[in-house]
Amino acid sequence: MGLKGVLEKLKLEPYVLALFGMVVLASILPVRGEVAHGLDLVVKLAIALLFFLHGAKLSRESAVAGLTHWRLHLLILGFTFVMFPILGLVFSKIGVLPTTLAAGILFLCCLPSTVQSSIAFTSIARGNVAAAVVAASASNLFGIFITPVLVSLLMQTQGGAAGGWESVRDIVVQLLLPFIAGQLARPLVAAWIARHKDLIGYVDRGSILLVVYSAFSEAVVGGIWHKISPGQLAILLVVCGVLLAIVLATTTYGARALGFSPEDEKAITFCGSKKSLATGVPMANILFPGPTAGIIVLPLMIFHQIQLMACSVIAQHYAKKAEAAEA
Repeated sequence: MGLKGVLEKLKLEPYVLALFGMVVLASILPVRGEVAHGLDLVVKLAIALLFFLHGAKLSRESAVAGLTHWRLHLLILGFTFVMFPILGLVFSKIGVLPTTLAAGILFLCCLPSTVQSSIAFTSIARGNVAAAVVAASASNLFGIFITPVLVSLLMQTQGGAAGGWESVRDIVVQLLLPFIAGQLARPLVAAWIARHKDLIGYVDRGSILLVVYSAFSEAVVGGIWHKISPGQLAILLVVCGVLLAIVLATTTYGARALGFSPEDEKAITFCGSKKSLATGVPMANILFPGPTAGIIVLPLMIFHQIQLMACSVIAQHYAKKAEAAEA
């Protein structure tokens, strides 16, 4: 069995391994001094490009088509921005993690849902893909405003988070304005983007790898590996797993209890239980200046991998049930 076969068997994406590879690289060769300042500028430009492409890729027709399903969207937003933060507060206060990692758990709970993977898993599971497109996109758009406010209200000065209005301003400039520019440019660039999906994907993922490397470089220079022990990392892994299990159970059975169709249930499960690495890493870079950002995003990176593995299994289970029902 080759490396690709091993990764598929373990349900590990090469991209996820690359993310942790950036952590290793930053631990061995962190950037410092003037090079770090130059990389910081490159990172800001990369983030702007990333959100410009997000805006350009979002089809307004798809968004309008699903907006009428307001009960589903409100439920997903409630899971994402109400239930998750409440759970984050509980998990951050139980005292099993050091302060900065606990802050990282709370930060990931304030983030919007993923877009690409939520839609992909809903599609695999034969769920309501149009609703998933709208819900995931709306979550990310609202998250640009809601996440910094939640961070300011719930975290206060924990982990060095910036003030609420300053954070909103910085995120509007670095994330929302490029996103709007992408939407405005969509009539001009949509066809080009459709023809170069692989290239866009490389830019998307490459931007996140660059931000992770920059954030962890600062964290390593700030002494991250002297502050976090292997035992604490093991506890973090368990906490992320338990958090995801609670949310998956709540979204799935909550959708059923409220009378949603099986197709809607799948969209609610996948959109309501996920947290966006693509949005979270750039936001952490803005909200937590200095070496703190590298530690803050560590729980998000671990949660991201666990959610991909779990949702992959669940999506396949849903798909088999759908095939059996059609037979």
